[in-house]
Amino acid sequence: MTNSANLKYLAEPNLTFGFGQKSIDPRDGLMLYGPFDQKKVNGPKTIGIVGPLDLRNKMISYLHRLHAPFLNDNSSRPSFPGLQAAFGVSINFENIVEIDIPQSELERYKKYSDNHQRIFNWTSLYFNALQTYTDEEEISVDVWIIVIPEFVYLYGRPQSKIPASSDNIKEGLSAKKRKEPNYASLFPELQEEEDRLREAYKYEVNFHNQLKAKLLSIKIVSQIIRQSKIDPILTQNCSLQEQYLETAKAWNISTTLYYKLGGLPWKLGSVRPQVCYLGLVYKKVDESKNANNACCAAQMFLDSGDGMVFRGNVGPWWNPETKQFHLKKADAKALISRSLDAFYKRFNRYPEQIFIHSRTYFDDDEWAGFEEATIGKSKIIGVRITEKTSLKLYRNGNYCIPRGMMLSLSSSKAYLWTKGFIPRIKTQMGLEVPSPLEIIITRGVEDVEVVCRDILSLTKLNYNACIYGDGVPVTLKFADSIGEILTAGKELNVGILTFKHYI
Repeated sequence: MTNSANLKYLAEPNLTFGFGQKSIDPRDGLMLYGPFDQKKVNGPKTIGIVGPLDLRNKMISYLHRLHAPFLNDNSSRPSFPGLQAAFGVSINFENIVEIDIPQSELERYKKYSDNHQRIFNWTSLYFNALQTYTDEEEISVDVWIIVIPEFVYLYGRPQSKIPASSDNIKEGLSAKKRKEPNYASLFPELQEEEDRLREAYKYEVNFHNQLKAKLLSIKIVSQIIRQSKIDPILTQNCSLQEQYLETAKAWNISTTLYYKLGGLPWKLGSVRPQVCYLGLVYKKVDESKNANNACCAAQMFLDSGDGMVFRGNVGPWWNPETKQFHLKKADAKALISRSLDAFYKRFNRYPEQIFIHSRTYFDDDEWAGFEEATIGKSKIIGVRITEKTSLKLYRNGNYCIPRGMMLSLSSSKAYLWTKGFIPRIKTQMGLEVPSPLEIIITRGVEDVEVVCRDILSLTKLNYNACIYGDGVPVTLKFADSIGEILTAGKELNVGILTFKHYI
């Protein structure tokens, strides 16, 4: 144990790109060396586009645009050179699979005042069309792009309400009616209709999460894009800020597309080998029936940077008094065992170390389950990661403290600033004075500086964008959204799927 606080700067972690070359900035690395998996994933790719005719045409036009450069005058970040120039892949425009979702049908369900019914019918339009195509398997599709009108995004979110109108459709069941037995079974002619209405209430009121949850069952990789992201902007008299945002959008969409095509844009450059990281995912469910019920899953990220998601069980993991989630011993053992078995199947060995990242502490019962699963296989370390908004550090000058500052309090506790001033791009992440992450090694033994360096590296594995770094590691970055997808549909059991199916 150290007796005093020690402030130290951790150098920005490197990323590895094509030909084993390294860079700290994803855009620099892709621009100079190409993606890490350029020999594995390259050449023309077949994509599918699902949506109304007008949006499909706009999407195709935007994809054509992605093959050309997006230039900006911001000298701190590179312009986008084009999809093929940066990633070595291209869209096979002669073989794009298109599935029509009638605009009139989307407009009709837009009038449904019941959120459950409106969103369920919207997701069913897209899901049923994709399921039918998948069953027929006419042409193999690498990635499906799902384009939605802006009103689907606007009125497909939780708590959204359509404007009051005399032609709104009030089809649905009241909260009281949903809890009652299905008396329609006494009248066969009404049973089918009521069953159809009841089905909508089995899903979360969120278009994105509900559709993603449904698509897990047919195991396709998809990207949902809203209309405003592909509407063309006038390039004449375009402001410098608009140029920069359009360039950033091109980098982000292309990076996500490459990852969902099966390639790693980059991997960690200095990660320790034979190490894997597990982020625990919890989401409360069935609150009306049991306030303690929650779904648990784990995201496993490998030293390569790729990840997989493992679904656990639904059980009374939530403690309203402590406001924390904890697994029972048997469920903790089963969840980690599944993760280790998947690692062994892929590499024919177990990892030397497995770090479990969570926002809560681990209790004795669940930790005993984790340890049983790893006996004779791997060394296990538990790490609690939370944002400490009450702690701020200041310095003289125009910018805040640099990203990468670490204030260690002991061999097992430190504060890590993952946001802050970035010399490479000559600015800071965010406008506010950054708060640090509180890093505590709660179980097992490891040097806290080693843990902080790993966490700083894991902030650079967001393949859903092409940004310099995130404020939290990827093990926790998508935890909330993955938990919501896993609980957006009832009795969802899809086995082990790679991370790209969820983002």
